[in-house]
Amino acid sequence: MDYKISVLFRAIPVLMGAVSAALGGYVLAHASGPSARVAGLVLIFLAAICLCLFATAATIIRQLTGRYTVLDRWLYPVFGFAVSGVTTGFGLSLLTESPRSPPDFIAGHVIFGVGMICVCVSCVATSSTCFLRIAENSALPWGAPPRSPAPFGVWAVRVLSTLPVIAALVTWAFAITLLAGGGGGNADGRFTSGHVMIGLALVCTCLIGLVDSILRQIQNTYTPRERALWPGAAAGLGTVGIVWGLVLIAVHSRPSQLSAGFVLIGLGLICWSILSKVLLLALVWRRTATLANRVPLIPVGTALLCLFLAAFLFESDDTAVLVAARVLIGLGAICFSLYSIVSILESGTSGDGD
Repeated sequence: MDYKISVLFRAIPVLMGAVSAALGGYVLAHASGPSARVAGLVLIFLAAICLCLFATAATIIRQLTGRYTVLDRWLYPVFGFAVSGVTTGFGLSLLTESPRSPPDFIAGHVIFGVGMICVCVSCVATSSTCFLRIAENSALPWGAPPRSPAPFGVWAVRVLSTLPVIAALVTWAFAITLLAGGGGGNADGRFTSGHVMIGLALVCTCLIGLVDSILRQIQNTYTPRERALWPGAAAGLGTVGIVWGLVLIAVHSRPSQLSAGFVLIGLGLICWSILSKVLLLALVWRRTATLANRVPLIPVGTALLCLFLAAFLFESDDTAVLVAARVLIGLGAICFSLYSIVSILESGTSGDGD
């Protein structure tokens, strides 16, 4: 990989995170009303996902450029998990404050869910510390035994595989509790938080497949079944989020449904962006895929869809819709950050990493 290109791909997640955080700070400083506080806080912490994606990008690129060190092996995963901890902790602090305002009830749940996504992305970064093994194993024939000694120990594999599952289950539990009428807050707050948490849980579930795909290809235990399972799951989960959002918009009877519906669509588009990574790993595993270099166009398309949708929503006078428009800017930034990751994966798995 060309050094200047590698710098660009590492800069993209950082720049996208800066855009999201800057917009969030601007909204908090210059907009008024409870909706501005929700949108501002969520935008600031959506930048945390971009930072965790930077950790993933840096981990892989340092290996592809031959500059990977023992310090890098520890620095980037620790950085990702530290960002995850700060994000999760801030979300919980909003939920446990007394008295708790309705905007903080919604923002706290969403930021906590964002923290769960950060945990999953940090697992992707940690799994990628032996990324070069993927190309080596892909050159082996089907039926080749697992690597010995294994790049990751048994406990490391179990922890990295289990953490995204736990994060997804916790997010699903929060979402179901809120939609069932629990968790405190008023009805509108529970409705909005619950549906957005559903979207965040869908993203976490998609990332389970990505972590599993990377780990199994590194360990040389990836199977034909997983080649179909994980891309299909990511595509299905993204579709669920988008369709669910469209249904909420179609049958809405209150403004909170509109806001939750549009954000759900944006989170479904993030699932499709993650699909591009899982699909690329499946396509190039032990075969030549002529269209593999077109896969990075998927997150570009999803980012544009988020931005176009936000542009339309900004024309509305409904403050609830304005929240969704602002948040969609941050979701579009995440989609474009995923473009850099997919491009790095395409370079590393196609044999063009030098």
